[in-house]
Amino acid sequence: MSLPTHGLDRDTVLTTLAAYKKRDVPWQGGQTFAYIYDPGAEAMAVGKEAFASFLTENALDPTVYPSLMRLENEIIGMAASHLNLGEGGCGSFTSGGTESILLAVKAARDFARAKRPEITRPKMVLPVTAHAAFHKAARYFDIELHLVEVDPQTFRAVPALMEAALDERTILAVVSTPSYAHGVIDPVTEIAPLCHARDIPCHVDACVGGWMLPFWRRLQQAEGVPEADQIPAFDFSVPGVTSLSMDLHKYGFCPKGASVVLFRDQAMRAAATFACSNWTGYTIINPSVQSTKSGGPLAGAWSVMRFLGDDGYLTLTGRLREATQALIAGIGAVEGIEIMGQPDMCMFAFTSTELDVFHVADEMKARGWYIQPQLGYTGPDGVRYPANVHLSLNNRDTKVEPFLKDFREAVQAARGLPDVRPGEELHGMLAEVAGQPMEGELLEGLLAVVGVGVTDEGAELPERMAAVNRLLDALPPKMNEALLTGFLGELYRPAR
Repeated sequence: MSLPTHGLDRDTVLTTLAAYKKRDVPWQGGQTFAYIYDPGAEAMAVGKEAFASFLTENALDPTVYPSLMRLENEIIGMAASHLNLGEGGCGSFTSGGTESILLAVKAARDFARAKRPEITRPKMVLPVTAHAAFHKAARYFDIELHLVEVDPQTFRAVPALMEAALDERTILAVVSTPSYAHGVIDPVTEIAPLCHARDIPCHVDACVGGWMLPFWRRLQQAEGVPEADQIPAFDFSVPGVTSLSMDLHKYGFCPKGASVVLFRDQAMRAAATFACSNWTGYTIINPSVQSTKSGGPLAGAWSVMRFLGDDGYLTLTGRLREATQALIAGIGAVEGIEIMGQPDMCMFAFTSTELDVFHVADEMKARGWYIQPQLGYTGPDGVRYPANVHLSLNNRDTKVEPFLKDFREAVQAARGLPDVRPGEELHGMLAEVAGQPMEGELLEGLLAVVGVGVTDEGAELPERMAAVNRLLDALPPKMNEALLTGFLGELYRPAR
C-alpha cells in the first residue's frame, strides 16, 4: 500500500475509517465485558471534546505548555487525596498501567543501585496473580522474577509465602488491588509492613481498583457491612507502601491513555526519572517513559474527573456494584459453573469441572456478548489454576437479566459440544518441536490444526476460538509465548 497520488476528501477518509470499525466488538450496548469503560454518553463526550482540544499540545516541556503542567499537577493532587498520599508524596501522569508499572520497577531498581550497590542481581517478588506487566518490566530492566503461589481457594497472596521469598537481593515486592484475573485484593495491610521491616519497597498495583475501591468501601459503610467484610486498606495509609499505580482510563472512566504512578517520597520518583545532557541537543528530562506526550489524555482525564465529581463516581460505582452482585449470584447458580474466589469489586472469573468454559465463551459471542477466556496456569510449586473466563463489568447500564438468560442457554449448548482438547498425536508433535523456532511450516501447521488460516494477506482467526484456546492451554508457557509471537507476526504485516 502506498500513499494516494492525491489527497482524499474528508468524507472519504472518515467513511473509510467507519467501515474499518464494522468488525470491532460492539461495546456501546453494554455487552462487552473487557477493554471499554463507559461512564455514559455525556461524560464520554466531555472527555472526547477536551481530549481533542489539547491534542496538539506537547507535555514534553512544561515551560512551553504550563497548562499541561497544571493539569498534571491537579490530576496527581486528586489522586493523592483519594489514596491518602501524605506530605512529600508525588507522582507522574502516564499513558497506562504498563507504563506506570515500568516506572515503579525502574525506580526500585535504580534506588537500590544507589542505596544498596552490593546487589548485582536484583530480584522482584510477586504473586503468580500479579499482572504480566511486571514480567515485562523484569525483562526490560534485567531483574530476576521470584513468583510466589497464592491461596488456591481465595487466589490472594499469602503473607507467609511472600515473606519467605524476601531476601538480601530483593529490590521490590508487589501486591494487587485487585489482581485482574479473579478480582480479589491481596492482603496489603499484612504484606507491606513485612517489607517495611526489611527496608524493601512495596508496590501496590491498583491499576484496576485504585480509583473505584474507595467509593465501593463507602457504599459498604453506608449499608452497614461489617468492617471485616469491607474493602481493606491498600493505599498510602498502610505503612510500607512505597509506590502505587492507578489507571484513570479504567474505573476512572477517562479517555484512554490516562494513568498515574504515585510515590511516597521524591527520592523514589527521582529514581524513575530520566535526564540527559550528554548529547548535542536540548536537555532531556522525562518523569515518564515518553518524551513527546500529547496533552489530549491529560485534558481528557482532568475533564472527566471534574465533570463526574465525587457524587458521579459514587453513583457509577453503586450501579456497577449492584450489577456485579446480581451477575455473580446468577452465574454461580448455574449448574456446573463455579465463581473463582470471592471477588472484591466488579470483575471476576468463573470455571467448571463439568464442561469446557471456552465453549461457553464462544456460545456467548454467538449471542452478541464478549467475555474473556483465560488460560490455565501451573505455578512454580506445581499448583494448577484452572482455565476460566473473566468478566469486567464496565458499563453503567449492564444488562443483567438478558446476560443471564443467554448465559444459561450458552452453558446448556456447551454441554453438547465435542471435546477440543489436543489429542495424543498433537501432544507428541508438540514434544518433538519444543525449543524450535516457531516459524514457517511449523507455525502454519500448528495454526492449521486449530483452524487458523495463514495466507499471503496474513492470518485470520476462526469464528469459534475454543480449539485455539485449548491448544494454548495445553502448551508450556515458553512454547505458548513462541507460538503467540509467531502468530502476531502473521497478523501484523505491511498492507499491500
